[in-house]
Amino acid sequence: MKRLIAEVNEDPKEMAGRGRMVPCACLGLFGVLCWVWVSFASFPDDQLPLEALDAVDRGAFQPQSALSEMEFASITSYRGPGNSDRRSNKELPILLWWSGGLFPHFPGDSERIDCATSSCLVTSNRKVQVYKRTASIIFYGTDFRAYEAPLPRLRHQTWALFHEESPMNNYILSHGPGIRLFNYTATFRRESDYPLTLQWLPSLDYLLQPVTVSLKEKNRLRREGLGPVLYMQSHCDVPSDRNRYVQELMKYIQVDSYGKCLNNKPLPQHLEDTATATGEESNFMNFVARYKFHLALENGLCPDYMTEKLWRPLHQGCVPVYRGSSVVADWMPNDHSAIIIDHFPSPKALGEFLKRLDENDNEYAKYLEFKSPSRITNTRLFEALETREWGVNDMSKPNYLNGFECYVCDQENSRLAAERAHKKAPKNNQPPQAKMANNSHMGCSLPCPGYGDVKDLPADDGWLQIWPQDYWQSLDQAEGLESLIRHNESDPSLLWKHIQNIAVSRARGKH
Repeated sequence: MKRLIAEVNEDPKEMAGRGRMVPCACLGLFGVLCWVWVSFASFPDDQLPLEALDAVDRGAFQPQSALSEMEFASITSYRGPGNSDRRSNKELPILLWWSGGLFPHFPGDSERIDCATSSCLVTSNRKVQVYKRTASIIFYGTDFRAYEAPLPRLRHQTWALFHEESPMNNYILSHGPGIRLFNYTATFRRESDYPLTLQWLPSLDYLLQPVTVSLKEKNRLRREGLGPVLYMQSHCDVPSDRNRYVQELMKYIQVDSYGKCLNNKPLPQHLEDTATATGEESNFMNFVARYKFHLALENGLCPDYMTEKLWRPLHQGCVPVYRGSSVVADWMPNDHSAIIIDHFPSPKALGEFLKRLDENDNEYAKYLEFKSPSRITNTRLFEALETREWGVNDMSKPNYLNGFECYVCDQENSRLAAERAHKKAPKNNQPPQAKMANNSHMGCSLPCPGYGDVKDLPADDGWLQIWPQDYWQSLDQAEGLESLIRHNESDPSLLWKHIQNIAVSRARGKH
């Protein structure tokens, strides 16, 4: 059990007793058609189609990625204001999207992109993996698997990571050996190279929308028996173990729970369609807006990981009771707009606090004052929304897939230019400095129980048997892949052999 309370940056020597665990298949949502803001080009070589990616049912009320909410449209070609790149397609570096289902262009599988300062060819055709001109491979984090990595890793290529989804989808990326494989990152963490932190917040106006259901009406519904607190989840077995906490909270305050998890109320028949429930369909939004408080518990806990569970209640004029990002306060409209679960010593203390707010209209109303622009005081939030290069359903800006792709393109062109200058005059030009991601670009911690201490859980506890084990097994895979690359292996199926060798070496005190 001591292993279950270790830190992310553990000492490998302390891992000698770690067993080999069974991974969890937590797949993301693929096959998104993104709007095109570039001109078209194709490779002269025969194209090799990729296998179609299976759609994954995420469960009711659980859209895991803002990608599923984005609107896309085709527009004419774009050239960045600083782009004077007149090279032909045959002269441009190539970027390979390894996760072809997320290739942000249509139609075809290859295009020319003209970015802020330079141009590239982009493709989802894996045949170009071994091309000398292929400068970088872009991976979608949820789809990244150590046993499917493109090996050998070629010295002239960089790796780029796009991962905006839950940490539960791939814990390999939360370990040092895993995240260090990448040179460029776009994640929900603000420390990443191309941060996607506010991906679920379309604009400031989204927060400023008037309250959907008035406090007077909410009080009337309360008198008719509606609970003060809403909980709506149908994805029950998650690393944050949120159901365990909610179940304890229910002892101290009425919680109306819909969906598969802790269900104690049926949804109206017209809302039972999960396609309706997962989007911002007006009937669904009006139904949940009747509640004073929304239990907004993320499925995974990590700094800056915030989803629609937080932003939608704020949009509707409800008060989110939140657990997820440990630094969520950095992004709130003001210091009085959300109730942070971890600020309370116990579910009982939280329940008593919510009861007091439910009975005091003046105190409750303070949590909705941010609906007035003058009451939004968080300058960090203002600046982040104003300065981000990508937009959410904003056709004046690229979406973040295209934006990150262009970030990698410009970075690679700069790197390649520096390499050429160094080769031409090594005494006068320094070689480019290698970029490498670190734990601050992802670095989510070991899952812990939603309530109580891990040492008090029975050995057959379902959550205990899944998520801590998946976390440590992911470290095994990260170390194994790092070993494959270090030994210049070309067969990713050798991963398990390298993991076993590492375990033996660790047991002998040599790792």
